[in-house]
Amino acid sequence: MAPVSAMLLPFMLVTHLLLATSAANFYQNVDMTWGGKRGKILNGGQLLTLSLDKASGSGFQSKNEYLFARIDIQLKLVPDNSVGTVTTFYLSSQGLRHDEIDFEFLGNSSGNPYTVHTNVLPKGKSQPMRMYSSLWNADDWATQGGRMKADWTKAPFTASDRNFNANGCVKSSAESMYGSTSTNSLNAQAWQTQELDSAGRNRLRWVQRKFMIYNYCTDLKRFPQGLLAECRRSRFL
Repeated sequence: MAPVSAMLLPFMLVTHLLLATSAANFYQNVDMTWGGKRGKILNGGQLLTLSLDKASGSGFQSKNEYLFARIDIQLKLVPDNSVGTVTTFYLSSQGLRHDEIDFEFLGNSSGNPYTVHTNVLPKGKSQPMRMYSSLWNADDWATQGGRMKADWTKAPFTASDRNFNANGCVKSSAESMYGSTSTNSLNAQAWQTQELDSAGRNRLRWVQRKFMIYNYCTDLKRFPQGLLAECRRSRFL
């Protein structure tokens, strides 16, 4: 976990292989899944907003499932007093043995940074995953362990998404096959060879040293039987 003070956050999740491009039009690329009219698509499909009030939050998911992909999105978190709110961006497969890659942004009092939870849940094998984003109430735990509660006089709280773009292998709903479409095959293929260079790894180590609050790979009391496989492989970059 690490605190984040920037309000506009670009995300890039990269694996490798195959191509398909989804340009940033939320009408074409996502479905609102809960929250009723609290989730809105605006500006001709270029902007999506999620809101939270005392009754409910809201969320959406991508229409497509991706086996391998680079996914970009810009997420603007709840501004000012965001105590008790959680804004999420994550990938998840379906079923009991599902996989997840999560980013959870825990709100804080005005002027104080968000805290970022990152979670990886590897329960299955390289299964197709949808992209999800949501805004919801977690004031029983999100801010200072639940000691600070959401101020509902400030509701509705609002987060927004824009510039969604996905390059990757898209699952076909017809036969569970994987096809590809691309408006720019050169750009669609470029992400397949991207990786952190030494300077990028050093910057990430600096962030970990300066801002990381908790890392389960160092929690020996939690795992007395020894480090998990991913901890042994990565050695924290």
